[in-house]
Amino acid sequence: MLYVLLALAVFGLITSTVFTGMVLAALPRFFRERREAFAAMDREPRYTPPLSLLKPLHGAEPGLESYLTTFFEQAYPVYEILFCTRSADDPGLAIARRVAARYPEIPVQFLSTGGEPDYINAKVASMELMEARARHDIFVISDSDVRVTPDYLQSIALPFVEPRIGGLTCLYRGVAAEGGLWARLEAVGMSVEMSAGVLVARSMEGMQFTLGPTMAFRRRTIRKMGGFKVTADYCADDFVLGNEAHKLGETVVLSHHTIDHMVINASFWQSMLHQVRWMKSTRFSRPKGHFGTALTFSMPFGLLGFGAALALHHNAIGMGLLAWAVISRWLLSIGVGNWVVRDSNWFGLLVLYPIRDLMGFLFWAASYGSSQIHWRGRRFQLLPGGKMGAVKD
Repeated sequence: MLYVLLALAVFGLITSTVFTGMVLAALPRFFRERREAFAAMDREPRYTPPLSLLKPLHGAEPGLESYLTTFFEQAYPVYEILFCTRSADDPGLAIARRVAARYPEIPVQFLSTGGEPDYINAKVASMELMEARARHDIFVISDSDVRVTPDYLQSIALPFVEPRIGGLTCLYRGVAAEGGLWARLEAVGMSVEMSAGVLVARSMEGMQFTLGPTMAFRRRTIRKMGGFKVTADYCADDFVLGNEAHKLGETVVLSHHTIDHMVINASFWQSMLHQVRWMKSTRFSRPKGHFGTALTFSMPFGLLGFGAALALHHNAIGMGLLAWAVISRWLLSIGVGNWVVRDSNWFGLLVLYPIRDLMGFLFWAASYGSSQIHWRGRRFQLLPGGKMGAVKD
């Protein structure tokens, strides 16, 4: 039995190392595209179509005022910002008004849907209202827990010079807004694990999805797919929007630009619920790919091999297998975390990421334990295909 476990550990280390190799092989293309994008941004005249920035809000999240401020400080000629909440007295909307008052030159709309939405995914009602009120034909959609640099909108707009481009998304680095071990572990997972998966998926099948922290679409693309209501019953609305654009024959691209995704889940329980919800959402959205994700983790197999080899009195082999696992994660964390998304947190990349890799495997396993998720204080049942239904308490 111990030799079976040892063989399983070696197999898992081989598959996770192959995955690491696939990620590293995707880096030259990404770096080449980033250099080309920077060169294009330096050329004159620049491509700067008017943009409508759509920002759904829900409550006064920690740090919201400073994050929203970054969207008003864009080095971009013509854009508007639309904020929308379910209730007109939502404290998040009050914060947005306070920030907007400091930047009267930026056109802003403050909207609310009022009452209970008709959709399981309540955000969809906000998206529909903002789409109807938006003045421009390229929508930039971003979450509330996002922080950006002044060249953000210029970077997002750049690919849309090509008429074939219907959608765009960005990679992101995790930032533990208030520090803390659990938030730091979640953040390094965003920087490395999420980004690595995106790069490999693009290499294998092209961009067939978008990521929620930042998405951009042409109005015509949203209308061709039937409007934002196509995501009404889904948890992973970002995946669905990008996938619907791809199904329409529209090109979805990965931007060279990286944003900050602020991790505000400082407590252990909040962080665990958030990460398990992500895993469950992926399990139901892409079941086959999610199942294979188990073979991309390294540390579980390294520890399994270490334990099995020590039990067989092969101490050197055990240490070698564990070292193999750690080095594989270091290569991934440096190549993606530092070089691609430019995360400068070396402690997180070298010390915490191997731990996060082990946790990622545990979250993957936990995703098969239940089909229910907790989201915005409510419980939902995930259904085949990624749809969800409300669970009555």
